[in-house]
Amino acid sequence: MTLIARIPKFVVSLLLIAAILNLLVGVFLRYVMIPVTDWLDLDPIPFTWVEEVGEMMLAYLTLIGAAIGVRERAHFTLHVLKLTPRGRLLVDRIHFALVAVVGLLVAWFGVRLCILNSTLTTPGLQINLAVLYGSAVAGGLLLAVYAISMIVAPPRQEIDLLH
Repeated sequence: MTLIARIPKFVVSLLLIAAILNLLVGVFLRYVMIPVTDWLDLDPIPFTWVEEVGEMMLAYLTLIGAAIGVRERAHFTLHVLKLTPRGRLLVDRIHFALVAVVGLLVAWFGVRLCILNSTLTTPGLQINLAVLYGSAVAGGLLLAVYAISMIVAPPRQEIDLLH
């Protein structure tokens, strides 16, 4: 597997680790630090940023992860028709063409959402909302690229079934 092909998996792995750490920090601040600051009569530590960071990580994690699932063929399939290997390959190619169209639509509307919300920021961290909606652009484009790659170069096992 090439280095470029590993980048989305690496990004998703980092996002997953960061999301777990973010959740742990949120729990610590809420259930440990609030009682401590109350007991010491100090100003509470603000932790509203935890939700915003978690939301952004979840958006990117979900959309990039869905694209990886397409490339890895990890999404479930239901085989109800008895097709020849060529017929199955044709159905798979039509399926991936539809997935690519949906990915491009997601990316297109993600760009429109980025433009529409480019002047807005999140309440806690003041991060531009285009960063959040950029997840739709990244995930949609990656979904389309992976779906097209499954049409152009299906996995080796499917090619072997034709011979």
